Amino acid sequence: MGKLRLTTAQALVKFLDNQYLEVDGVELKFVKGIFAIFGHGNVLGLGQALEQDSGDMRVYQGRNEQGMAHAATGFARQALRRQIIACTSSIGPGAANMITAAGTASANRIPLLLLPGDVFATRQPDPVLQQIEQSYDLSISTNDAFRAVSKYWDRITRPEQLMSACINAMRVLTDPAETGAVTLCLPQDVQGEAWDYPESFFARRVHRLDRRPASAAQLADAVAAIKASRKPLIVCGGGVKYSGAGEALSRFAERYGVPFAETQAGKGTVVSSHPLNVGGVGETGCLAANLLAKEADLVIGVGTRFSDFTTASKWIFQHPEVRFLNINVSNFDAWKLDGIAMLADAREAMTALDAALADSGWQAGWGAQIESVQSRQLKETQRVYQAVWQEKSFVPEIDDHLDRESVYREFRQITDSTLTQSSVLGVLNETLPAEAVIVAAAGSLPGDLQRVWRNRAENTYHVEYGYSCMGYEVNAALGVKLAQPQSEVYSLVGDGSFMMLHSELVTSLQERAKINVVLFDNMANGCINNLQMEHGMDSFGTEFPLPSAGNRPAAGRPGAGGLRHHRRRLRLQNLARHYPGRTAPCAGRRPSRNGQHPD
Repeated sequence: MGKLRLTTAQALVKFLDNQYLEVDGVELKFVKGIFAIFGHGNVLGLGQALEQDSGDMRVYQGRNEQGMAHAATGFARQALRRQIIACTSSIGPGAANMITAAGTASANRIPLLLLPGDVFATRQPDPVLQQIEQSYDLSISTNDAFRAVSKYWDRITRPEQLMSACINAMRVLTDPAETGAVTLCLPQDVQGEAWDYPESFFARRVHRLDRRPASAAQLADAVAAIKASRKPLIVCGGGVKYSGAGEALSRFAERYGVPFAETQAGKGTVVSSHPLNVGGVGETGCLAANLLAKEADLVIGVGTRFSDFTTASKWIFQHPEVRFLNINVSNFDAWKLDGIAMLADAREAMTALDAALADSGWQAGWGAQIESVQSRQLKETQRVYQAVWQEKSFVPEIDDHLDRESVYREFRQITDSTLTQSSVLGVLNETLPAEAVIVAAAGSLPGDLQRVWRNRAENTYHVEYGYSCMGYEVNAALGVKLAQPQSEVYSLVGDGSFMMLHSELVTSLQERAKINVVLFDNMANGCINNLQMEHGMDSFGTEFPLPSAGNRPAAGRPGAGGLRHHRRRLRLQNLARHYPGRTAPCAGRRPSRNGQHPD
C-alpha cells in the first residue's frame, strides 16, 4: 500500500475533496466547498493547505463565523441534505461563534461540518492568545462547548487520528437518522504536523443513501392501524422532503382519500393547491388542518419529530381514542407519543403502505369535510391577507391591553406607514415568481407563513423552526442561493432578527450571489411582546425605544447604507399601490403568531 506524506490539514482537505453521496443511482460531490474566516488558530494549517490545493472545493470568505455557518446550513437544507459546505474558524471566540449555528443544524437534522481551530495539543505555549484555562482540567478548551450541540464531536491530537475521525464524521453527516452538526477540533500545532497517510484514505469514497424498508411486522402493524381508522390525518414532516417522498405521499393520499397537513419543515414538499393538502398544523398552523386534527382518530406522522408547535403541546389532537403511526428513519422519533413505530425511509414506507392497502377496499371517511374546511381556510387566508388598518375601526388579531390609539399614532408619525404584516405577505405571495424561495426563522413571520403562505412550487418554503434562530434568515438566504442559483431568494426578516445578525450580506455581494431582503420593521421583538402582554404583563424590554425619547426607534430603520436603504424603500413603495391612501410598506408594530398586525 502506497503512502503520502502530508500535514494533517493537507490530508483533511484531500479527504474532503474525494467524498461523494449517491442517491438513487446519482452521485453528487458531497463537500462543495468551505466557508473560512482565518485567524492564528487555522490560517497556517488549514488555511495554507487550502491555498496550496483545495481540489474541486470552493473556498468562501465569511464575515462572521455564526453567519457563515448559518449560510452553510441553509445550503445543505436547500440541497436536501445531499451536499454540504464545511466551515473553519480560528480558536476561542471565532470557534464559539459557530456554537449557535451548530445547535441550529442539529435541532433541524441538517448536516453541518465544523472545523474549528484549537489550542496547542503539546500545551507548551500555554496559555496562547484566546485560550481559556480551566484549573480543574487543562484538556478543556472553548471547543468542548460544541459537545452539547453536535451529533458527533472529536478532537484530533495526533495526525493519524484524522482517519478515524473523518470516517466517523462522514458516517454521521450522510446518515439521515443521525445527521446534524459534526465538529472536528483541530489543534493548531497538529494541523501542521506531517504523517505518512495510506493512499487508500484519499480514494474516491461514495456514501450511499440506503432507503431502509419497513420490516414485515411493522408494515403489518401500520396497515392494521390504518384499516381500523375512520378519519386518519397525515402529518408531512421534513423527512418527506429530504427523502423525495412527496409524490409517493400525495399518491397514497389521493388513492385512499387521506388529507395531509404540514409541519414547518415539511411545508412546500407538495404544492399548496393539492386537493388533499390542508396546510400547516399546530400552534402556528391554519384553520383547515387544525379543524381536522381535532377529529383525527389516527395521526400518521411521516418524517416528523412532533415538536411542541406541531402538536400544540400535545393538545391539538383531541379525539378521545387518537392513535399515532410514526414513520421515520430515526428510531428515536419513531417511538414518540407512544406511537406505532414504522422504522423506514419515507418514500419506501408510503410506497409499501400503498401497495399493502391496494386490494383492501379501505377508504378514509372524511367525505365532504375536507373540501369544507379548505373552503373556510381560503376565506380565512383572504381575510388575513386583506387585513387593512382603519383609523377608527381596526381591532388587532391579539387585542390585549396595549394603548392602541397612542401606539398607532406614534407608529404612523415615525414610519409614515399603515400596512399590516399579513397584507404585505399577501402581496408577496401573489407577485413573487412561483419558483422563488422564501427564507424565515424567528418571530411572528413563521406563524403567519405557515398559516397562510401558498406554495406554488416544491421546495420553495425554507423556514427554520427547529431552533428558531434569530439571525438565520439573511445568512441562510445566501446558502439557499448557492444551492439554487437559478431561483430568486427572499429573506423575510423582522428588525429584531436583522439587527441580531446579517453579516453575510457582504459575502453575497462578494460572491455575486444575489439575495433579496424584505425587512419587516416593527421596532420591537413583537412576537415576544405579544406573548408577555397576553399573559398579563405590561410591555417590558421587548420594544426598541431611546431611553430619553419614548418609543422612538434607537437607530431609525435598519438599512445597508443610505443609497441601498433608499433603493429598498423605492422598491417596497410599489406595494402601497395595492392599498390606496397608504404609503411606505413597513410592517405593523405588533406582530402576532396568527395573522393580523395593526399599523
